[in-house]
Amino acid sequence: MSDPVLLKAFAELDSAAVSDALDSQGLPSGIGGIAPVWGHPTVVGFASTVQLEPYTPGPSGAHIATTAVATAGADEIIVVANDGRTDVSCWGGLLSLGASLRGVRAAIADGSCRDIGEARALGFPVFARGGIPATARGRIQQQSAGQPISVAGVRVSQGDIVIADETGVAFVPRAHAEAVLEAAQGIAAREESIAEDLRSGTALPDAMRDARLAGREG
Repeated sequence: MSDPVLLKAFAELDSAAVSDALDSQGLPSGIGGIAPVWGHPTVVGFASTVQLEPYTPGPSGAHIATTAVATAGADEIIVVANDGRTDVSCWGGLLSLGASLRGVRAAIADGSCRDIGEARALGFPVFARGGIPATARGRIQQQSAGQPISVAGVRVSQGDIVIADETGVAFVPRAHAEAVLEAAQGIAAREESIAEDLRSGTALPDAMRDARLAGREG
């Protein structure tokens, strides 16, 4: 399946269906606590990974995430791993501007961000654990870009599929993308069938059975 077709198919799903599909494949499920900092966006793209670490004095280098943004493509989402820290910003307005100009789809931070109003004005989706004005300078630094990272205990590699919405974030290993997609589409179809039965007057306990939800009923 080509990359555009794959992303389009995942874009028709939500993070809950993808998380259930990950469970069905024995893969780490979706995670909570990382939410849109403005609006109600749903984003799907390929991960461009950035790992941060505590600042240590030394030669000054490029600001965090700038190399990832400068090389990212229009089908990518910048994923910043900052170990869930909420006492310092790991994404800000100039990064949002740079990413927006390159057509990047979104930024997802396992940590806090700042300049939320600037991201909103740009229409650039940012997902984070909260907002804080404290600068990254002198507090954190970039450890790597394009290498595997960990977000809330879930391993994320460059090129993995990311889906994020108001509910949370799910990461799909690229090697399992088509199997997870097929499972998620089946889950979404079953849930829509249950919803239709409820709208038609079927009692909730009769319509919503664990075996049906799991796809074990014929």
